[in-house]
Amino acid sequence: MRVADVQASGVGARHGDVVVALADLRQGGLDTLQAMEGMVAEHPGVPWIALVSPETPAHEPRVTSLLRDCMAVFTSPIDFPRLYEALDRLAQGGVPARSEPDMPGLVGSSDAMRALRISLRKYAPVDLPVLVTGETGTGKEVAARVIHQLSPRAAQPFVAINCGALPGNLVQSELFGHERGAFTGATTRRIGHIESASGGTVFLDEIGDLPLDAQTSLLRFLQEGTIVRVGSSQSLRADVRVLAATHVDMEKAVAAGRFRQDLYYRLNVLRVQMPALRDRGSDVELLAQHFLDTFRQQHDCRALAFSAAARRALRAFQWPGNVRELVNRVQRAAVVAEDSLISVYDLDLPGRPGHAPAALDRVRVSAERDALVACLRETRFNVSECARRLGIARVTVYRLCKKHGLALDELAHSSA
Repeated sequence: MRVADVQASGVGARHGDVVVALADLRQGGLDTLQAMEGMVAEHPGVPWIALVSPETPAHEPRVTSLLRDCMAVFTSPIDFPRLYEALDRLAQGGVPARSEPDMPGLVGSSDAMRALRISLRKYAPVDLPVLVTGETGTGKEVAARVIHQLSPRAAQPFVAINCGALPGNLVQSELFGHERGAFTGATTRRIGHIESASGGTVFLDEIGDLPLDAQTSLLRFLQEGTIVRVGSSQSLRADVRVLAATHVDMEKAVAAGRFRQDLYYRLNVLRVQMPALRDRGSDVELLAQHFLDTFRQQHDCRALAFSAAARRALRAFQWPGNVRELVNRVQRAAVVAEDSLISVYDLDLPGRPGHAPAALDRVRVSAERDALVACLRETRFNVSECARRLGIARVTVYRLCKKHGLALDELAHSSA
């Protein structure tokens, strides 16, 4: 249903049907935007698919806001396999959730993310330590902040500390504070991070890097609820909930003597395992679009969505850096993309196994020219087909030809 027609025809469905609204913004003006805004407000539960053109003023706040809330955005010519995929998702259970209102940052609809949300809701109200484990870049601090925000301590401070970044000779002072004159340079009393979080939550990131002497002090705090500032003998009570995180295997660290076993048991009362991005299925596409939309809110860029080849590459990649790596790649791609759809080339990812030979996204810059020429010859210099095989925009093909000094007419004539 074109958005220009909705006011005349209305929205209806037979029993069991799934209703989806289609917004054609390729030729639309202010009236089209107003009609779409009205329909979104009137039917908040209806998913939207938007059709745009390269000339669509996607940088304007009203357009950006509308496109951000669409389940899919397409640029002419329409990527029909992707459209069918989006409609299949609807038929199988609706639009994947981006993030729940009380869990900002936890984007995804995979089984792993649903299980994670259940655990966080279960653990948040219980005033016990939580150990968050998982690979680097999986969002351990995001999960810790969600636990804090869902807990009775939400109105109090949340203090995050990277234990691996604390200077070895100042760890005790940073965590527990010090008195004036406690050591050279201690000219005033200093409140430590744990004491400053009184009433709230302290998040000890990379707890596995904490030195053994600081581990002893932390254990005493967890057992007794008191701290002692460096240079003092007076115990101070600190009402703080401790959340800790690590990417290392804590059981191995304990066995190797690098981490106190009794402290590990104190921290590992409740445990949350953050899933690796490669284990989250189609969440990677949802996250990529989410990060692109977020980037577009702050920066003017042409990119609106991802090409079919780019989405295949997103799903196929193993993501050793997890969500953090995905954020970085999407932001870089949004900057370099010259079309409304981000390509595999823009993401600098390997293409689909068995895809077009010598695809641009699978070779280094030194071989870029040869890959482009080979693909042009295979497609008989059909620029559109070449762009499709390489997972890039037609304008990028022309840009690369100019970059490498390739004249299409001369090249075609010499290959005849």
